[in-house]
Amino acid sequence: MDITVHTVNAFVDDQTGFAIGGNPAGVVLDADDLTAHQRQALAARLGLSETVFVGSSASASRRLEFFTPTQQIAHCGHATIAAFWLMQHLGQLRDGMHSKETIDGNRAILIEGTRIAMEQSAPTYTELASGDHLQQVLDALQLKADDLMEGPPPAVVHTGNAFLVVGVRSRECLAAIQPQLDQIERLSHTHDLIGFYAFCLQTDIPGRHAAARMFAPRYGINEEAATGMAAGPLACWLHDRLGVERSHFVLEQGRLMPGPSPSLIDVSLDIGASGIERLWAGGTARLTHTQQLSLSS
Repeated sequence: MDITVHTVNAFVDDQTGFAIGGNPAGVVLDADDLTAHQRQALAARLGLSETVFVGSSASASRRLEFFTPTQQIAHCGHATIAAFWLMQHLGQLRDGMHSKETIDGNRAILIEGTRIAMEQSAPTYTELASGDHLQQVLDALQLKADDLMEGPPPAVVHTGNAFLVVGVRSRECLAAIQPQLDQIERLSHTHDLIGFYAFCLQTDIPGRHAAARMFAPRYGINEEAATGMAAGPLACWLHDRLGVERSHFVLEQGRLMPGPSPSLIDVSLDIGASGIERLWAGGTARLTHTQQLSLSS
């Protein structure tokens, strides 16, 4: 069985002068006939941080299922952007409001030309239980306590997936992180996280609001270039915990990876009387490769 697999780089940053940048995702359209075993095998063979399989849905525009090289996950931001950008690029979807069905419910998707934005839920916050847990986080990132930014401590933020949001005081501290992947993986299991999202408020391009790095070895991802499902929690943390009084954030990622791949994620918060009610994480993408892969039945 030959399967058409597209590689689409999501959240590309057009202001860097980089050839492409962004975070590559595998996209398989018309995937209804593939078994879970075949999907996992394709994702492992492709070796990207996530591959999305697009199928028909009775309750949404499309059904999306996401696989890392090691397992299925409920949501993936950059793969969602990649899939809907590709369908718009191929003329399968028009501008306007759409939706995706996932294994844990439906989410709205907005297409505005080449920009795709995805809905995330209102945030929930969980504090680290003790100083010992904080020290474990510092050890896992090879940071010292005074490397953290002043203000609220790291916390787990959940808007559809859970991430530990860790603020550091400078770009130098962010660049100096040496992730101890076995420790991050263990703590991610303990706190049921996708991974650690470390950030600082110093950005390379003026007018942006934070720069971030993402580590998710629990899901086979040492570091990735753009994480839309983590950008939402970070924007909520900046608004609710750090007191940044704005509803739109522009976030850089991927610049400090061993192999830099600059990415840009914008997040808009829908704020009501009770606080953040939902949010939208968005960006654009580029098709970089299409190939045929053979799978056994």
